[in-house]
Amino acid sequence: MANHKSALKRIRSNEAKRVVNKYQHKTTRNAIKKLRELTDKKEAEKMFPTVVSMIDKLSKKNIIHDNKAANLKSGLAKHIETL
Repeated sequence: MANHKSALKRIRSNEAKRVVNKYQHKTTRNAIKKLRELTDKKEAEKMFPTVVSMIDKLSKKNIIHDNKAANLKSGLAKHIETL
């Protein structure tokens, strides 16, 4: 158990941040899955900017690595081109 008041606060804040990060990451993964399941190119192109924005936000907050974000975005762009 933590011995300092600041350590206790850090434990609380870390838990709160973990929950928020988990929610955002899961929401983004679900959006990526929905985009990959689409068969209509117009719908996919319409949804693409919002998904890319979500991925960029995760990358900016270091929830996912910058390279992973780039790989996801390029893979989704290739998927849309093949539709």
